[in-house]
Amino acid sequence: MASPRLLARYHRRRYPPSTAVSACCPFAPPRPLPLRDCSFAGMSPPKPSTLIRRAACLFTLLTLSLLMLYTATDSIRFLHLPSASLSSATLVRIFPSYLNNSPSPNPMQHLKEVLGNASMGNNTVILTTLNDAWASTNSVVDLFLKSFMLGDGTHWLLDHLVIIALDKKAYNRCQAVHKHCFSLVTRDVDFQEEAYFMTPNYLKMMWRRIDFLRSVLELGYDFVFTDTDIMWFRDPFLQFFPDADFQIACDHFFGDPDDLNNMPNGGFNYVKSNNRSIAFYKFWYASHETYPGYHDQDVFNKIKFDPLISDIGLKIKFLDTAYFGGLCEPSKDLNLVCTMHANCCYGMDSKLHDLKIMLQDWRAFTSLPPDLKNESVISWRVPQNCSLHSLRHFDSPSPEINVEQEEEN
Repeated sequence: MASPRLLARYHRRRYPPSTAVSACCPFAPPRPLPLRDCSFAGMSPPKPSTLIRRAACLFTLLTLSLLMLYTATDSIRFLHLPSASLSSATLVRIFPSYLNNSPSPNPMQHLKEVLGNASMGNNTVILTTLNDAWASTNSVVDLFLKSFMLGDGTHWLLDHLVIIALDKKAYNRCQAVHKHCFSLVTRDVDFQEEAYFMTPNYLKMMWRRIDFLRSVLELGYDFVFTDTDIMWFRDPFLQFFPDADFQIACDHFFGDPDDLNNMPNGGFNYVKSNNRSIAFYKFWYASHETYPGYHDQDVFNKIKFDPLISDIGLKIKFLDTAYFGGLCEPSKDLNLVCTMHANCCYGMDSKLHDLKIMLQDWRAFTSLPPDLKNESVISWRVPQNCSLHSLRHFDSPSPEINVEQEEEN
Protein backbone atom coordinates (compact mmCIF):
# COMPACT_ATOMS: atom_id res chain seq x y z
CA MET A 1 0.00 0.00 0.00
CA ALA A 2 1.32 3.42 -0.94
CA SER A 3 2.58 5.64 1.79
CA PRO A 4 0.64 8.82 2.74
CA ARG A 5 3.46 10.97 1.26
CA LEU A 6 3.08 9.35 -2.20
CA LEU A 7 -0.72 9.77 -2.10
CA ALA A 8 -0.29 13.44 -1.38
CA ARG A 9 2.06 13.82 -4.40
CA TYR A 10 -0.43 11.94 -6.61
CA HIS A 11 -3.31 14.27 -5.69
CA ARG A 12 -1.21 17.35 -6.33
CA ARG A 13 -0.51 16.21 -9.92
CA ARG A 14 -4.18 15.30 -10.60
CA TYR A 15 -5.60 18.56 -9.35
CA PRO A 16 -3.35 21.43 -10.49
CA PRO A 17 -3.69 24.78 -8.78
CA SER A 18 -6.50 27.05 -10.13
CA THR A 19 -5.67 30.30 -11.87
CA ALA A 20 -7.42 33.69 -11.94
CA VAL A 21 -7.08 36.98 -13.81
CA SER A 22 -6.01 40.04 -11.88
CA ALA A 23 -9.10 41.87 -10.69
CA CYS A 24 -7.99 45.27 -12.01
CA CYS A 25 -6.01 44.40 -15.11
CA PRO A 26 -7.47 41.88 -17.65
CA PHE A 27 -4.09 41.58 -19.36
CA ALA A 28 -2.06 40.54 -16.27
CA PRO A 29 -0.53 37.04 -16.40
CA PRO A 30 -2.43 34.35 -14.50
CA ARG A 31 -1.27 33.62 -10.97
CA PRO A 32 -2.14 30.72 -8.67
CA LEU A 33 -5.01 31.23 -6.32
CA PRO A 34 -4.21 30.55 -2.69
CA LEU A 35 -5.62 27.22 -1.50
CA ARG A 36 -7.51 29.06 1.20
CA ASP A 37 -9.65 30.88 -1.47
CA CYS A 38 -10.92 27.64 -2.98
CA SER A 39 -12.47 24.44 -1.84
CA PHE A 40 -13.59 21.35 -3.70
CA ALA A 41 -17.12 22.02 -2.49
CA GLY A 42 -17.27 25.36 -4.36
CA MET A 43 -16.07 28.95 -4.20
CA SER A 44 -16.29 30.70 -0.90
CA PRO A 45 -17.99 34.14 -0.73
CA PRO A 46 -15.63 36.91 -1.91
CA LYS A 47 -14.02 39.05 0.73
CA PRO A 48 -14.84 42.80 0.98
CA SER A 49 -11.44 43.70 -0.46
CA THR A 50 -12.24 41.68 -3.62
CA LEU A 51 -15.59 43.44 -4.02
CA ILE A 52 -13.89 46.81 -3.69
CA ARG A 53 -11.37 45.91 -6.41
CA ARG A 54 -14.15 44.76 -8.75
CA ALA A 55 -16.16 47.93 -8.17
CA ALA A 56 -13.08 50.04 -8.84
CA CYS A 57 -12.44 48.15 -12.09
CA LEU A 58 -16.06 48.64 -13.25
CA PHE A 59 -15.87 52.34 -12.44
CA THR A 60 -12.61 52.65 -14.40
CA LEU A 61 -14.09 50.91 -17.47
CA LEU A 62 -17.21 53.09 -17.36
CA THR A 63 -15.12 56.25 -17.09
CA LEU A 64 -12.96 55.23 -20.05
CA SER A 65 -16.08 54.51 -22.17
CA LEU A 66 -17.59 57.89 -21.40
CA LEU A 67 -14.29 59.60 -22.16
CA MET A 68 -14.08 57.90 -25.58
CA LEU A 69 -17.68 58.90 -26.41
CA TYR A 70 -17.00 62.50 -25.36
CA THR A 71 -13.86 62.61 -27.52
CA ALA A 72 -15.72 61.37 -30.60
CA THR A 73 -18.55 63.86 -30.09
CA ASP A 74 -16.23 66.72 -29.23
CA SER A 75 -14.28 66.24 -32.47
CA ILE A 76 -17.17 67.78 -34.41
CA ARG A 77 -16.60 71.06 -32.58
CA PHE A 78 -13.17 71.32 -34.12
CA LEU A 79 -14.92 71.97 -37.46
CA HIS A 80 -15.68 75.45 -36.05
CA LEU A 81 -19.16 75.29 -37.63
CA PRO A 82 -22.57 75.37 -36.00
CA SER A 83 -24.36 72.05 -36.35
CA ALA A 84 -26.98 73.58 -38.66
CA SER A 85 -24.34 74.67 -41.15
CA LEU A 86 -22.50 71.37 -41.52
CA SER A 87 -22.34 70.42 -45.16
CA SER A 88 -23.99 67.21 -46.36
CA ALA A 89 -20.61 65.89 -47.43
CA THR A 90 -19.14 66.47 -43.94
CA LEU A 91 -22.08 64.85 -42.23
CA VAL A 92 -21.96 61.85 -44.54
CA ARG A 93 -18.27 61.37 -43.70
CA ILE A 94 -18.99 61.56 -39.97
CA PHE A 95 -22.28 59.65 -40.05
CA PRO A 96 -22.46 57.48 -43.23
CA SER A 97 -26.18 56.83 -42.76
CA TYR A 98 -27.01 60.56 -42.58
CA LEU A 99 -28.95 61.98 -45.54
CA ASN A 100 -28.85 58.65 -47.34
CA ASN A 101 -31.90 59.78 -49.30
CA SER A 102 -30.58 63.25 -50.10
CA PRO A 103 -29.20 64.32 -53.45
CA SER A 104 -25.52 64.03 -54.25
CA PRO A 105 -23.26 66.66 -52.64
CA ASN A 106 -22.20 67.56 -56.19
CA PRO A 107 -25.34 69.08 -57.78
CA MET A 108 -24.05 68.98 -61.36
CA GLN A 109 -23.02 65.35 -61.07
CA HIS A 110 -26.38 64.51 -59.55
CA LEU A 111 -28.15 66.36 -62.37
CA LYS A 112 -26.22 64.35 -64.95
CA GLU A 113 -27.21 61.13 -63.21
CA VAL A 114 -30.89 62.06 -63.00
CA LEU A 115 -31.08 63.22 -66.62
CA GLY A 116 -29.24 60.12 -67.79
CA ASN A 117 -31.62 57.83 -65.93
CA ALA A 118 -34.70 59.62 -67.28
CA SER A 119 -33.51 60.19 -70.84
CA MET A 120 -35.15 58.72 -73.88
CA GLY A 121 -32.91 57.08 -76.46
CA ASN A 122 -32.42 60.39 -78.26
CA ASN A 123 -31.30 62.33 -75.15
CA THR A 124 -34.72 63.87 -74.55
CA VAL A 125 -36.29 64.45 -71.14
CA ILE A 126 -39.51 65.96 -69.81
CA LEU A 127 -39.02 68.54 -67.06
CA THR A 128 -41.30 70.25 -64.57
CA THR A 129 -40.66 72.37 -61.48
CA LEU A 130 -42.31 71.91 -58.12
CA ASN A 131 -42.41 73.79 -54.82
CA ASP A 132 -44.04 72.82 -51.55
CA ALA A 133 -47.21 74.82 -52.23
CA TRP A 134 -48.01 72.56 -55.19
CA ALA A 135 -46.49 69.38 -53.75
CA SER A 136 -48.76 68.52 -50.84
CA THR A 137 -51.05 65.49 -50.98
CA ASN A 138 -54.12 65.99 -53.20
CA SER A 139 -52.56 69.10 -54.67
CA VAL A 140 -51.49 70.08 -58.18
CA VAL A 141 -48.68 67.53 -58.57
CA ASP A 142 -51.04 64.64 -57.87
CA LEU A 143 -53.41 65.80 -60.59
CA PHE A 144 -50.47 66.32 -62.93
CA LEU A 145 -49.20 62.76 -62.46
CA LYS A 146 -52.72 61.39 -62.62
CA SER A 147 -53.23 62.93 -66.07
CA PHE A 148 -50.36 60.79 -67.41
CA MET A 149 -52.13 57.73 -66.04
CA LEU A 150 -55.47 58.68 -67.59
CA GLY A 151 -54.11 59.99 -70.88
CA ASP A 152 -54.17 58.17 -74.19
CA GLY A 153 -50.70 56.62 -74.58
CA THR A 154 -49.03 58.92 -72.03
CA HIS A 155 -48.25 56.53 -69.18
CA TRP A 156 -44.81 55.61 -70.59
CA LEU A 157 -43.78 59.26 -70.59
CA LEU A 158 -43.58 59.20 -66.79
CA ASP A 159 -40.38 57.15 -67.14
CA HIS A 160 -38.81 60.21 -68.78
CA LEU A 161 -40.19 62.91 -66.49
CA VAL A 162 -37.83 64.71 -64.10
CA ILE A 163 -39.38 66.76 -61.29
CA ILE A 164 -37.19 69.72 -60.34
CA ALA A 165 -37.87 70.42 -56.66
CA LEU A 166 -37.35 74.02 -55.58
CA ASP A 167 -37.32 73.33 -51.84
CA LYS A 168 -36.66 70.49 -49.40
CA LYS A 169 -40.31 69.58 -48.79
CA ALA A 170 -41.01 69.41 -52.51
CA TYR A 171 -37.99 67.14 -52.95
CA ASN A 172 -39.17 64.80 -50.19
CA ARG A 173 -42.65 64.70 -51.72
CA CYS A 174 -41.19 64.01 -55.16
CA GLN A 175 -39.25 61.05 -53.82
CA ALA A 176 -42.49 59.65 -52.38
CA VAL A 177 -44.44 59.81 -55.65
CA HIS A 178 -41.90 59.71 -58.49
CA LYS A 179 -38.57 58.13 -59.34
CA HIS A 180 -36.70 60.98 -61.11
CA CYS A 181 -36.20 63.95 -58.77
CA PHE A 182 -33.65 66.74 -58.66
CA SER A 183 -33.20 69.31 -55.91
CA LEU A 184 -32.68 72.85 -57.21
CA VAL A 185 -32.33 75.04 -54.13
CA THR A 186 -31.64 78.73 -54.63
CA ARG A 187 -29.57 80.42 -51.92
CA ASP A 188 -31.34 83.12 -49.91
CA VAL A 189 -34.67 82.51 -51.69
CA ASP A 190 -37.57 80.56 -50.17
CA PHE A 191 -39.72 79.04 -52.90
CA GLN A 192 -41.66 76.93 -50.41
CA GLU A 193 -44.77 79.12 -50.27
CA GLU A 194 -47.11 79.69 -53.18
CA ALA A 195 -45.53 82.22 -55.53
CA TYR A 196 -48.39 84.45 -56.67
CA PHE A 197 -48.33 85.78 -60.19
CA MET A 198 -45.90 88.71 -60.68
CA THR A 199 -44.81 88.85 -57.03
CA PRO A 200 -41.03 89.12 -56.40
CA ASN A 201 -40.74 85.43 -55.52
CA TYR A 202 -42.67 84.51 -58.66
CA LEU A 203 -40.24 86.47 -60.82
CA LYS A 204 -37.22 84.94 -59.10
CA MET A 205 -38.67 81.49 -59.63
CA MET A 206 -39.30 82.09 -63.32
CA TRP A 207 -35.82 83.42 -63.99
CA ARG A 208 -34.17 80.69 -61.95
CA ARG A 209 -36.01 78.25 -64.19
CA ILE A 210 -34.71 79.85 -67.40
CA ASP A 211 -31.15 79.73 -66.14
CA PHE A 212 -31.53 76.08 -65.12
CA LEU A 213 -32.97 75.07 -68.50
CA ARG A 214 -29.96 76.63 -70.18
CA SER A 215 -27.71 74.31 -68.15
CA VAL A 216 -29.77 71.29 -69.28
CA LEU A 217 -29.22 72.30 -72.90
CA GLU A 218 -25.49 72.69 -72.27
CA LEU A 219 -25.41 69.09 -71.00
CA GLY A 220 -26.68 67.99 -74.41
CA TYR A 221 -30.31 67.19 -73.58
CA ASP A 222 -33.38 68.16 -75.56
CA PHE A 223 -36.32 68.80 -73.28
CA VAL A 224 -40.01 69.38 -73.05
CA PHE A 225 -40.64 71.79 -70.23
CA THR A 226 -44.14 71.66 -68.75
CA ASP A 227 -45.73 73.54 -65.89
CA THR A 228 -47.17 71.22 -63.26
CA ASP A 229 -50.66 72.66 -63.79
CA ILE A 230 -50.75 71.21 -67.31
CA MET A 231 -52.71 68.01 -67.87
CA TRP A 232 -51.20 65.54 -70.36
CA PHE A 233 -53.84 63.71 -72.39
CA ARG A 234 -51.90 62.56 -75.47
CA ASP A 235 -48.29 62.14 -76.57
CA PRO A 236 -47.25 65.65 -77.71
CA PHE A 237 -44.18 64.49 -79.65
CA LEU A 238 -46.42 63.50 -82.55
CA GLN A 239 -47.43 67.16 -82.98
CA PHE A 240 -44.03 68.84 -82.70
CA PHE A 241 -42.33 70.34 -85.73
CA PRO A 242 -39.24 68.32 -86.71
CA ASP A 243 -37.21 71.30 -87.98
CA ALA A 244 -37.67 73.81 -85.12
CA ASP A 245 -35.12 74.64 -82.43
CA PHE A 246 -37.61 76.21 -80.04
CA GLN A 247 -41.34 75.48 -79.93
CA ILE A 248 -43.67 77.16 -77.44
CA ALA A 249 -47.34 76.94 -76.49
CA CYS A 250 -49.65 79.94 -76.79
CA ASP A 251 -52.19 81.77 -74.71
CA HIS A 252 -53.63 82.92 -78.02
CA PHE A 253 -52.77 81.34 -81.38
CA PHE A 254 -53.49 83.28 -84.58
CA GLY A 255 -53.31 80.32 -86.95
CA ASP A 256 -49.72 80.52 -88.28
CA PRO A 257 -46.97 78.70 -86.31
CA ASP A 258 -44.33 81.06 -87.78
CA ASP A 259 -46.17 84.28 -86.85
CA LEU A 260 -44.14 86.09 -84.19
CA ASN A 261 -47.29 87.95 -83.17
CA ASN A 262 -48.69 84.80 -81.55
CA MET A 263 -48.99 85.25 -77.78
CA PRO A 264 -46.73 82.59 -76.24
CA ASN A 265 -47.01 80.86 -72.89
CA GLY A 266 -43.71 79.94 -71.24
CA GLY A 267 -45.29 77.08 -69.31
CA PHE A 268 -44.86 74.60 -72.14
CA ASN A 269 -42.08 74.39 -74.70
CA TYR A 270 -39.97 71.88 -76.60
CA VAL A 271 -36.32 72.82 -77.11
CA LYS A 272 -33.53 71.02 -78.93
CA SER A 273 -29.99 71.22 -77.59
CA ASN A 274 -27.66 73.00 -80.02
CA ASN A 275 -25.52 76.12 -80.21
CA ARG A 276 -28.48 78.21 -81.35
CA SER A 277 -30.78 77.27 -78.47
CA ILE A 278 -28.01 77.66 -75.87
CA ALA A 279 -27.15 81.14 -77.17
CA PHE A 280 -30.84 82.03 -77.14
CA TYR A 281 -31.34 80.96 -73.51
CA LYS A 282 -28.30 82.97 -72.45
CA PHE A 283 -29.72 86.00 -74.25
CA TRP A 284 -33.18 85.40 -72.77
CA TYR A 285 -31.83 85.19 -69.23
CA ALA A 286 -29.59 88.24 -69.64
CA SER A 287 -32.58 90.23 -70.92
CA HIS A 288 -34.28 90.15 -67.52
CA GLU A 289 -31.84 92.91 -66.52
CA THR A 290 -32.82 94.90 -69.59
CA TYR A 291 -36.50 94.57 -68.65
CA PRO A 292 -36.57 94.52 -64.83
CA GLY A 293 -39.89 93.62 -63.23
CA TYR A 294 -41.05 91.51 -66.19
CA HIS A 295 -41.42 87.75 -66.14
CA ASP A 296 -39.86 85.41 -68.68
CA GLN A 297 -42.93 85.27 -70.91
CA ASP A 298 -43.15 89.06 -71.23
CA VAL A 299 -39.44 89.32 -71.95
CA PHE A 300 -39.70 86.63 -74.62
CA ASN A 301 -42.47 88.64 -76.24
CA LYS A 302 -40.05 91.55 -76.49
CA ILE A 303 -36.88 89.76 -77.60
CA LYS A 304 -38.56 87.50 -80.17
CA PHE A 305 -38.31 90.42 -82.60
CA ASP A 306 -34.68 91.17 -81.73
CA PRO A 307 -32.22 90.91 -84.67
CA LEU A 308 -30.02 88.65 -82.53
CA ILE A 309 -32.59 85.86 -82.94
CA SER A 310 -32.06 85.95 -86.69
CA ASP A 311 -28.31 86.34 -86.30
CA ILE A 312 -27.96 83.14 -84.29
CA GLY A 313 -30.32 81.36 -86.69
CA LEU A 314 -32.82 80.17 -84.07
CA LYS A 315 -35.94 78.68 -85.65
CA ILE A 316 -39.04 79.38 -83.54
CA LYS A 317 -42.42 77.68 -83.91
CA PHE A 318 -45.64 78.45 -82.04
CA LEU A 319 -47.86 75.52 -81.06
CA ASP A 320 -51.52 75.42 -82.06
CA THR A 321 -53.99 75.65 -79.15
CA ALA A 322 -56.07 72.97 -80.91
CA TYR A 323 -53.43 70.53 -79.61
CA PHE A 324 -51.85 72.51 -76.78
CA GLY A 325 -54.72 74.39 -75.21
CA GLY A 326 -55.38 76.12 -71.94
CA LEU A 327 -58.03 78.01 -70.05
CA CYS A 328 -57.06 81.17 -71.93
CA GLU A 329 -57.96 79.44 -75.18
CA PRO A 330 -59.26 75.86 -74.66
CA SER A 331 -58.76 73.13 -77.24
CA LYS A 332 -62.10 72.72 -78.93
CA ASP A 333 -61.83 69.07 -80.00
CA LEU A 334 -61.08 66.43 -77.37
CA ASN A 335 -60.08 64.09 -80.21
CA LEU A 336 -57.06 66.31 -80.89
CA VAL A 337 -56.01 67.74 -77.52
CA CYS A 338 -52.58 66.75 -76.20
CA THR A 339 -52.26 69.08 -73.21
CA MET A 340 -54.47 71.53 -71.34
CA HIS A 341 -53.03 74.27 -69.16
CA ALA A 342 -54.67 75.93 -66.16
CA ASN A 343 -53.40 79.31 -67.36
CA CYS A 344 -55.33 82.57 -67.03
CA CYS A 345 -55.94 81.51 -63.43
CA TYR A 346 -55.02 83.08 -60.11
CA GLY A 347 -54.77 81.19 -56.83
CA MET A 348 -54.34 77.59 -55.75
CA ASP A 349 -57.98 76.89 -54.96
CA SER A 350 -59.16 78.10 -58.34
CA LYS A 351 -56.57 76.01 -60.16
CA LEU A 352 -57.39 72.86 -58.22
CA HIS A 353 -61.11 73.31 -58.81
CA ASP A 354 -60.81 73.70 -62.58
CA LEU A 355 -58.10 71.05 -62.99
CA LYS A 356 -60.30 68.47 -61.26
CA ILE A 357 -63.20 69.31 -63.57
CA MET A 358 -60.83 69.09 -66.54
CA LEU A 359 -59.89 65.53 -65.55
CA GLN A 360 -63.54 64.64 -65.05
CA ASP A 361 -64.35 65.89 -68.55
CA TRP A 362 -61.52 63.83 -70.01
CA ARG A 363 -62.65 60.67 -68.23
CA ALA A 364 -66.19 61.22 -69.45
CA PHE A 365 -64.87 61.59 -73.00
CA THR A 366 -62.69 58.45 -72.88
CA SER A 367 -65.63 56.39 -71.58
CA LEU A 368 -67.68 57.15 -74.70
CA PRO A 369 -68.01 54.60 -77.51
CA PRO A 370 -65.89 55.42 -80.60
CA ASP A 371 -68.77 56.75 -82.69
CA LEU A 372 -69.77 59.29 -80.04
CA LYS A 373 -66.13 60.33 -79.52
CA ASN A 374 -65.86 61.19 -83.20
CA GLU A 375 -68.93 63.41 -82.92
CA SER A 376 -67.29 65.40 -80.11
CA VAL A 377 -70.46 65.46 -78.05
CA ILE A 378 -68.49 66.40 -74.93
CA SER A 379 -66.72 69.72 -74.49
CA TRP A 380 -64.83 71.30 -71.61
CA ARG A 381 -66.79 72.68 -68.69
CA VAL A 382 -63.87 74.94 -67.80
CA PRO A 383 -62.95 77.65 -67.08
CA GLN A 384 -65.18 78.06 -64.04
CA ASN A 385 -63.30 79.48 -61.05
CA CYS A 386 -60.42 80.49 -63.31
CA SER A 387 -60.71 83.49 -65.59
CA LEU A 388 -58.55 85.91 -67.49
CA HIS A 389 -60.05 88.80 -65.49
CA SER A 390 -58.53 87.41 -62.25
CA LEU A 391 -55.09 88.17 -63.67
CA ARG A 392 -55.65 91.76 -64.73
CA HIS A 393 -54.48 93.31 -61.49
CA PHE A 394 -51.32 91.21 -61.28
CA ASP A 395 -50.13 91.19 -64.87
CA SER A 396 -47.66 93.63 -66.34
CA PRO A 397 -48.99 96.51 -68.47
CA SER A 398 -47.88 95.33 -71.88
CA PRO A 399 -49.70 91.98 -72.03
CA GLU A 400 -52.86 93.51 -70.51
CA ILE A 401 -53.08 96.00 -73.34
CA ASN A 402 -52.66 93.26 -75.91
CA VAL A 403 -55.36 91.11 -74.31
CA GLU A 404 -57.81 93.99 -74.14
CA GLN A 405 -57.23 94.80 -77.80
CA GLU A 406 -57.77 91.16 -78.69
CA GLU A 407 -61.06 91.06 -76.76
CA GLU A 408 -62.28 94.23 -78.50
CA ASN A 409 -61.69 92.54 -81.87
